[in-house]
Amino acid sequence: MLFNSTEFFIFFPVVLTLYFLTPFRHRWLILLLASYYFYMSWKPAYALILVFSTLIDYGCSLMMGRHEEKAKRRPWLWLSLCTNLGILGLFKYYNFFNESARDIALALNVPYAMPAFELLLPMGISFYTFQTMSYSIDVYNGRIKPERHLGIFALFVTFFPQLVAGPIERAGNLLGQLRQYHAFSYPRAVAGLRRMAWGFFKKIVIADNLALMVNQVYNNPTEHDGVSHIIATVFFAFQIYCDFSGYSDIAIGAAQVMGFRLMENFRSPYFAKSIPEFWSRWHISLSTWFRDYLYIPLGGNRVVKWRWYYNLFIVFLVSGLWHGANWTFIVWGALHGMYQVFGMVTKEKRNVIAQRMGLTSNPQVYKWVQVFTVFFLVCFSWIFFRANSITDAFYIVGQSFSVLTNPAQVFALDWSHDVFMDQGFKVFAVSVVAITVMETVHLIQRNGSVSQLIMQRPAWVRWGIYYTAIIAVLLFGQFGNQEFIYFQF
Repeated sequence: MLFNSTEFFIFFPVVLTLYFLTPFRHRWLILLLASYYFYMSWKPAYALILVFSTLIDYGCSLMMGRHEEKAKRRPWLWLSLCTNLGILGLFKYYNFFNESARDIALALNVPYAMPAFELLLPMGISFYTFQTMSYSIDVYNGRIKPERHLGIFALFVTFFPQLVAGPIERAGNLLGQLRQYHAFSYPRAVAGLRRMAWGFFKKIVIADNLALMVNQVYNNPTEHDGVSHIIATVFFAFQIYCDFSGYSDIAIGAAQVMGFRLMENFRSPYFAKSIPEFWSRWHISLSTWFRDYLYIPLGGNRVVKWRWYYNLFIVFLVSGLWHGANWTFIVWGALHGMYQVFGMVTKEKRNVIAQRMGLTSNPQVYKWVQVFTVFFLVCFSWIFFRANSITDAFYIVGQSFSVLTNPAQVFALDWSHDVFMDQGFKVFAVSVVAITVMETVHLIQRNGSVSQLIMQRPAWVRWGIYYTAIIAVLLFGQFGNQEFIYFQF
């Protein structure tokens, strides 16, 4: 079920009503049934994978809880991890590695007979797999006690607001909340609905309008020139941010209405002044997951310098593979790994250059130079993330950089084709104005909560803002039940 669908606008109020009218001891069952219905509305048979993964992790955690020694816990941890990674590998990566092996075999003139499987990727499998894996690892390390209530644990795995695209919650945060009593709170419900509305605005008004222009260019790259590619790439940067952070806002807001606190997943990432800062603001639940369960176990920064660089690069390479079974995602991850390593290697030299240029004497100017530099690097990497193939990606890169060598292209624009991408002035204007509104809100948030500022206004001002936002979504939004980008991951 999509958040931006008519079904959800019926489903959510019904679940809310049942949840708050049901006696506390049975509320977990209401949420569990609602969560399975939410997932099964996409493809019912794939709920069996959720059930199987839940039972394996539940059983393994109970067995680990019986032993104090890690040596006796280890076989159960491996069973849990291998089961989850095996399912993920079969559905998401088997055909990718199989095709890559076939290409190598053909190049070497070696017979290759492994068959390909036509498997539909289960929605959200990468998210709930990582969530259950973190639970098993935490039980193994003694950070948490195994959950003995099968229903509560199943709800932790399937909690519908964040089931298919995060945030990737930790058991230490969410499991305890599932056992707590949550009375209905009008102020909390209003705050949650306001957060959901903000998410819908970002998804329906910004992301889905931008998608019309981005898809036209990236799905037909040879039909467009460098200027179109640059504009489409910048638009994709905002599309994927609004699409993904919009989902997170809706998920966090929906949970908040019911009394649950999910972790923040985005904090104005395009205002970051460095690549490490960007990753501390972008998809926070995933970046902290990799930090805690891959980077630190590899040794983190508590190793010799070359190994530190290696650890960072491997983490981002795996992050790219997590995003998709395609070489474009692997290159995207490798680019961010190289950004990290290059940034650390050249930090002192870059500081010297900034001082010689006089940038450090003007902190505000220097800050915005850093922000735009990071945005440029991130946009460059987004080319590989969005492109349908490596060939398309390098073509777009070449065409984009041709504009730098021949700036005259900018003065020979066909606005209807190069800038509006045949979508017309309205879609372009709505997108630009909406992005400006969003980033203005982000700037205001640096000095305080916009939500609190709204609540401090008179009722007529507050409701004026609410109605204006609703009307803007209805007038300028794209209502085609456009899937969220991260559903495919």
